[in-house]
Amino acid sequence: MSSFALGRPSVRRPLIVAVTALLLITSFLAVARPASAHGSAIDPPSRHYACARNWDTDWQNPIMESRDPMCWQAWQSNPAAMWTWNGLIQDNVNNDHQARVPDGELCGGGDDTYAALNNPGLWKARDIGNNFRWTMHDQARHGSAYIRIYVTRQGFDPVTQRLKWTDLELVKDTGPFPEAGWPTTTDPILNGVSYSFDVSAPGRTGRHIVYAVWRAGHADQNYYMCSDVRFPGGPADPTTPPPPPPAENDGCSATYAAGSQWPGGFQSEVTVTSGSAAIKGWAVTFQFPDGQSIYQAWNADVTSSNGSFVARNVNYNGALAAGASTKFGIQGQWLGTHGAPVLSCVATR
Repeated sequence: MSSFALGRPSVRRPLIVAVTALLLITSFLAVARPASAHGSAIDPPSRHYACARNWDTDWQNPIMESRDPMCWQAWQSNPAAMWTWNGLIQDNVNNDHQARVPDGELCGGGDDTYAALNNPGLWKARDIGNNFRWTMHDQARHGSAYIRIYVTRQGFDPVTQRLKWTDLELVKDTGPFPEAGWPTTTDPILNGVSYSFDVSAPGRTGRHIVYAVWRAGHADQNYYMCSDVRFPGGPADPTTPPPPPPAENDGCSATYAAGSQWPGGFQSEVTVTSGSAAIKGWAVTFQFPDGQSIYQAWNADVTSSNGSFVARNVNYNGALAAGASTKFGIQGQWLGTHGAPVLSCVATR
């Protein structure tokens, strides 16, 4: 009996810690989610809306890594971006979306916060016909200056390719309309009005992306959304997703210099150089040939994303004049062989 009595406090302390942690997480979620919101595509769902809707209360469940790997990498990259699925926004674009949102960053709207949405792969896709109904939800009831709906051209592969503007065909431009008169919802996650339009995309088979740009009616506020769809026909999805190709260099370049190496480990340096124009920030993607991993970096923030690694500038070395350079270092692990990685660089202007 005495041993049982002595054991109880050791059980109670973890319970207290667990309850406290749960309260802290709950408080954090309450802060992280916006009190007022904006919107995104809900049918077919945008990547960020689908990830938030499917995994909101279960976002730390490791089963997501095998059941929904693209949402898994998005949640691991930035949970706050998934909670704020309704806030992927660019202000003061002046209708020049291609200038504000670079090729390869369309799904994330040119915002590094949502960069994981740009990664190609086996995102969950909605089966649709070549004539389909597209629905977007406007939580803040902004109305619309326009919604432009695009569909990728036949031959584009969203499993292996990052989306570019030239991959898209404009299939619908709504023009301006108010929020009044559209159906409302009592869904507590939505709380606003939904806009639905008939869309035709003939000649498509298999996997595609429906891309939409919504400019709100009350101000120059612009929202971007990628919805993964599957038209009738086309090849079946691969059973094992291929590794994503590195993005093409855009506005900057990166060079790799091997440093010291020891059994199972290495240290290297990377030089980032801006192109012909000044940049505000940069992101370098590593594609290692032999399964290496990075566990430490300086002068950069490194995250893992779908089998590759992405190093982003820190607050003091992102802005570079035209042709200027900066350096950062990494330490990593290797097994068996240690080939040099393929690097690509994407700049924020």
